[in-house]
Amino acid sequence: MKRAATLSVLVCLLAVTAAAPASPDAGRRPDRPHGSLLDTVPKKGVLKVCTTGDYAPFTQRDPKDGTYRGVDVSMARDLARSLDAKPEFTATTWARLTGDVAARRCDIGVGGVSITLPRARQVSFSEPTREDGKTPIVRCADKDEFGEGTLADIDRPGTTVIVNPGGTNEEFTRANIERATIRLHPENTTIFEEIVAGRADVMMTDASETLYQSTIHPELCALHPEKPFTFSEKAYATPRGDADFREYVDRFVHLAVHDGTYATYEAEWMK
Repeated sequence: MKRAATLSVLVCLLAVTAAAPASPDAGRRPDRPHGSLLDTVPKKGVLKVCTTGDYAPFTQRDPKDGTYRGVDVSMARDLARSLDAKPEFTATTWARLTGDVAARRCDIGVGGVSITLPRARQVSFSEPTREDGKTPIVRCADKDEFGEGTLADIDRPGTTVIVNPGGTNEEFTRANIERATIRLHPENTTIFEEIVAGRADVMMTDASETLYQSTIHPELCALHPEKPFTFSEKAYATPRGDADFREYVDRFVHLAVHDGTYATYEAEWMK
């Protein structure tokens, strides 16, 4: 009899619990104590954007007034506008970018960011904005010295390969260059001038960057940008664990890529 009474009480308690309204915090996760960025960004009116500012045509910071320009800067402004917010750009470096996004120092990381597996362990990536891959850029006057522009043509004693630290360019260069001299140059905004001046011979970077740099430095020629050494995709980095926000960014990117918006921004830089 006592057992039956106990079961009856338990059933009543379960019924009351099931009928009770859910707590406002019930759907919140430990890594998202304030909900999704999809909701908080419009409420705050600010989209915090991390970008390096040193990788034209995707992101470029004006040293005089600190303003940002670039394909992905324009995209970030559009994304913020779509969320009824204003973009707030925060300077970062290639070595820190994904860590800054993972630590929630910014809501999104943009600026020609290549998807890599190590980065994907720290952040989530949006749908890709474009395909890319590593290819060499050299002085046009020395182009014939590099034959077909293979790694074997480049990795020779007497050749200086220059690279900016902390990103996929350095990773690729160190993995493939053994006999040539590797020289680190900390400022990606001036690195191509080092090749023009003859203080370095080659840089291996994304084909999109070599094409852009060859338009503003006619002394430089991109080698086989249509057939890069590697395959990569560029995308935007978002914090892990916020599927709602990432899915929104996916839809934003998908529309911009397919309605011509992204191509229009790129064309403005490739003139």
